[in-house]
Amino acid sequence: MNIEEMSEAAQQERIEQLERVQKIGVALSAERDRSRLLEMILLEAKNLCHADGGTLYLRTDNDHLKFAIMRTDSLHIALGGTTGKEITIPPLAMMDPESGEPNHHNVATHTALLKKMVHIPDAYNATGFDFSGAKNFDEQNNYRSTSFLNVPLVNSKDRVIGVLQLLNARNPNTNELCPFPEEHQRIVAALSSQAAVALDNQMLLDEQKELLESFIKMIASAIDAKSPYTGKHCERVPILTEMIAKVACEVSSGPFKDFDLSEEKWYELHIAAWLHDCGKVVTPVHVMDKATKLESIHDRIELVETRFAIACQEVETNYWKDIAQNTDTPEVLKGKRDTTLKELEDDLAFLKTANTGGEFIRDEDRERIQGIGRKVCMQNGKETPLLSENEVYNLIIARGTLTNEERLIINGHMVETIKMLQALPFPRNLRRVPEYAGGHHEKMDGRGYPKGIFAGDMSIPSRIMAIADVFEALTAADRPYKKGKTLSEAIKIMGFMKKDNHLDPQLFDLFIQSGVYKDYANKFLPESQIDEIDAEAALAVQPKEYELPNKDERDKRWADFLPEYLETSS
Repeated sequence: MNIEEMSEAAQQERIEQLERVQKIGVALSAERDRSRLLEMILLEAKNLCHADGGTLYLRTDNDHLKFAIMRTDSLHIALGGTTGKEITIPPLAMMDPESGEPNHHNVATHTALLKKMVHIPDAYNATGFDFSGAKNFDEQNNYRSTSFLNVPLVNSKDRVIGVLQLLNARNPNTNELCPFPEEHQRIVAALSSQAAVALDNQMLLDEQKELLESFIKMIASAIDAKSPYTGKHCERVPILTEMIAKVACEVSSGPFKDFDLSEEKWYELHIAAWLHDCGKVVTPVHVMDKATKLESIHDRIELVETRFAIACQEVETNYWKDIAQNTDTPEVLKGKRDTTLKELEDDLAFLKTANTGGEFIRDEDRERIQGIGRKVCMQNGKETPLLSENEVYNLIIARGTLTNEERLIINGHMVETIKMLQALPFPRNLRRVPEYAGGHHEKMDGRGYPKGIFAGDMSIPSRIMAIADVFEALTAADRPYKKGKTLSEAIKIMGFMKKDNHLDPQLFDLFIQSGVYKDYANKFLPESQIDEIDAEAALAVQPKEYELPNKDERDKRWADFLPEYLETSS
């Protein structure tokens, strides 16, 4: 029946249905959440046909139809989608697992295989299909599965990506079960075409998003695997970053009461956190893995030991020469020999200790190292210092194991991170990834690196990442060059960093007050590192005062740091 032959009321209903399908199509195209999209497709199709129930199947990579959404209104069944209730029914195989032949016994797989709509007026009178599952369901739930309408969802490449199955059409006037009218079949066919396009686009976007995230995690894993000295830093910093961001979003008072992150901003922060150290791929391993002060390709303390062994042998040789030449009494010569050997032994033991690095070096220890460096031994007939100038330079490192030059190389990973991220054509919703990832070593007072940005001018997520980066590094127990700090030790050190304007003081206070540090510790730290902290003392620390330049100067630093930032952040 064409529209001219319809009654005025029927014509009006048809027009309203078409307008509704158009509006649904617009809504489907605008939906970005796959669960809500799937739910919308099924519910709108049900409503258009006055169906009591329905199922939406999605095709898997191994040619099965997986249950994605299930609804039966009269039985109050709502599974999948936004309900959070899992569907435990096994997927339907499109190909018989034993014979390999197409499975035409199930009406849903038959629909997918033929790419054609299939209407069953009454399942109990249908031939050619196996409805035993539906009948068992009916018996268990005191239900009657009658009419079925199965519609394939076909994408632009003519591939079936799912099947929409509607169950038990009802007459809108009498509410009695009935077959699906032809006009409703046409309406659902039109809707399924729009739904297939929207769903295919969403699936493609999800696949691209998954590919991007997998690629990023692969880079982070490669950096962690490159050196045991980074442990699982790139993996754990994103977790802690998001934990801190979550509590910052949840507070209803204080400096972060207005802070919030949309779904897109959460994803932006997530990606940035995983990429925060991507520049380490170019950091030389011998610098990154420098566990002792004298380590390069190998630990040069072994060369020092060799020179000391030569020096000891020289003392022993000179002793016997002096004995043979009667230069003094044997007792005196033996005493001199033993004293010199003991002095060499003590010096070597001292150098081995100094080689391990630490938080500071005393002035007297520095002078002793320099003094040892002036001592010589005979090697290949030539006088050779017990320590070379470079070895002295490395051994008097005041903190840790890195020289100033090596620390610049390590710090250079931030420059490389920013360069790498700036070179990527991030979409608009990810434009701040370079800022989030590239600023976690900047300080509040502009004394950080690589660009000396005033961290107070940076976004809250980038400042959150700085706290996560420091706390993970301090407490990590999987670094071969150091023991993980206890909670109290880590928080005390971070308190000094708060005072020194290294960390955002308000975010640090939130980190303590919210208990995030303890939640993280319970998940990732051994019990031996979890102790009580002095929260009151940490919160009482006051940052040093510093002079803040005018806005023009600060904007100039921003422009040098991220040229596009001032444009894209507006």
